[in-house]
Amino acid sequence: MPEVAAGAIPSPNIWNTPHIYEIENRAVDPDARIYDAMAAIRPTEGATVLDIGCGTGYHLPFYSRTATRVIGVEPHAGLASLAERRCAGLPNVAIRVGTAQSVPVPDGSVDVACARWAYFFGPGCEPGLAELDRVVRRGGAAFVLDVDATRGPYGRWFRRWLTSYDPERVARFWTRKGWSRTELTIRWAFPTRKDLEAVLRIEFPAKIAEGFLAEVNGTEFDYAANLWWRRF
Repeated sequence: MPEVAAGAIPSPNIWNTPHIYEIENRAVDPDARIYDAMAAIRPTEGATVLDIGCGTGYHLPFYSRTATRVIGVEPHAGLASLAERRCAGLPNVAIRVGTAQSVPVPDGSVDVACARWAYFFGPGCEPGLAELDRVVRRGGAAFVLDVDATRGPYGRWFRRWLTSYDPERVARFWTRKGWSRTELTIRWAFPTRKDLEAVLRIEFPAKIAEGFLAEVNGTEFDYAANLWWRRF
């Protein structure tokens, strides 16, 4: 069993099936709207970029093209090893085992911090926000990408699955904390129906996944997301 950093919150989809989550990463946002929205707020050129919950490091090579330094932090040591393997030929990328609540970087050392669907789900993530206050230097920015459960087919099925999730409460939380929101509509586009089915079955319980699949024709669907961000 791979080591997991103390305090980590399990992420069963990628922790248990990283090979299928890889398919998901390739399918999400083929039009790069997320990257473009982030760059419009705080470009990564010449920056030190921190990817919190980097998983197998899928996004790190992209950041490395423009950033001076890229640090991927991942609580699951097995996934961190896969990230190291992926980035072995990139001298400006480093991988560290750690959590959002205890980020292994010095104070004021990061220009751009980002987390995609990792830990920062609104109320309860205050320890991670305190770490962002510590590690992001003045003039930097932090980004948190999460599902917008008020819009689109995925949001509807997400609420059907996680009935305790209150998107209005989450939005109020971020607003109180001084974060802004950019609403995005992106695509999830898969090469085959089999790939789409495999991914939805790691994201939802079987009954919910089958209901969603019955509504989706073909191999892609629109996905509503919230890009929460704050300048420091």
